[in-house]
Amino acid sequence: DYDVLMQHRLNILKQHGLKLVDIQAVIATMDPLEGALEFLDWLRSVTQVLVVSDTFVQFAGPLMRKLGFPTLLCNSLVVAADGTIDTYAMRQKDGKKRVTRAMQSLNYTVIGVGDSYNDIAMLQTADHGILYRPPENVRRQYPDLPVAIGFGELKGMIQSIIGGDGGQP
Repeated sequence: DYDVLMQHRLNILKQHGLKLVDIQAVIATMDPLEGALEFLDWLRSVTQVLVVSDTFVQFAGPLMRKLGFPTLLCNSLVVAADGTIDTYAMRQKDGKKRVTRAMQSLNYTVIGVGDSYNDIAMLQTADHGILYRPPENVRRQYPDLPVAIGFGELKGMIQSIIGGDGGQP
C-alpha cells in the first residue's frame, strides 16, 4: 500500500527533523547509473523519450540535470513554509498505466521499461514491456516480461522493436 509506505516515510522525516533541503542535499550527491546518460542520448536520437516516475518533482531536479533533462512526469510534495514535507500529491491513481494508454490513444507505440511492482501495470499495458534489472522476486512473478540486465541489452531489445536505425514509438 503506497499510502501506508509514504506515511511511514513522512513520519520518519518528522521524527528526525529532516526537511526537504536535507533530502535534496543528499540527492544532489547521487549520480545516474553508469551508462545511463549515454543510453538516454542514444534513445533520444532514435525516438521520443518520456520518463514517467513515482518520484517527486522536488527530488528529481539534480538527477534530471545529469541526464540532460528528459521529459519527466512525476508526483509532487506538499511542503510547509518551514521546509518540512507535510504530505505528497499523486498526479493520479495508476499514473504510469494511464500515461501509457494516453500515448496509445495518440497513436504512439509505447515501449515501457521498468524495474519493479509499481511498473507492472504500465509494462503490461504498453505495446512492448521490458523489465530492466528487476529484483529476482519480480522476475519470477512476471516470467512473461522480457528482462534486460544492462544498457547494451536494453538497447538491443529496443532496436529490435523499432527497427535498427530508429522509428517513432
